[in-house]
Amino acid sequence: MAATLAPERPPETEARRAYMGLLARAAEGRAAALLAEAGLAQPFDWLRRPEIGTVMVRGRAGGTGAPFNLGEMTVTRAALKLACGTVGHGHVAGRSRPGAEAAALIDALMQTGRAEEVEAAVLAPLRAEEAARKSARAEKAAATKVEFFTLVRGED
Repeated sequence: MAATLAPERPPETEARRAYMGLLARAAEGRAAALLAEAGLAQPFDWLRRPEIGTVMVRGRAGGTGAPFNLGEMTVTRAALKLACGTVGHGHVAGRSRPGAEAAALIDALMQTGRAEEVEAAVLAPLRAEEAARKSARAEKAAATKVEFFTLVRGED
């Protein structure tokens, strides 16, 4: 019986998945602030104005067990179209219409010739901030780490 393999995704799909995830996890308002600071905003037409809704979050017992419905999470989504015709989509956790708009605009700009500009001005700082948050959380957890050891007794 042959194993079914998932189709390989092109590298640009994986890169897009990575930066879209980064935008979704960014602190509220941070992507929009970086976009404004860099002066990268462009005129666009809405395909889907920011909408607030919920999604079902799934989990796995022990990380590998059978999937189960953990609960619902609030998200905001948006879709827009630049004047050049490029379409961008944005999804962010929580109830942030400006965040979803910024994520969609960044997604659209990343598909244009301004991708390197957006990478340097918006995505690189967001990656650094996320790494700093993860590091701080790891340091906090390491402070509570208990090391167990066994003493060897000379009775053997």
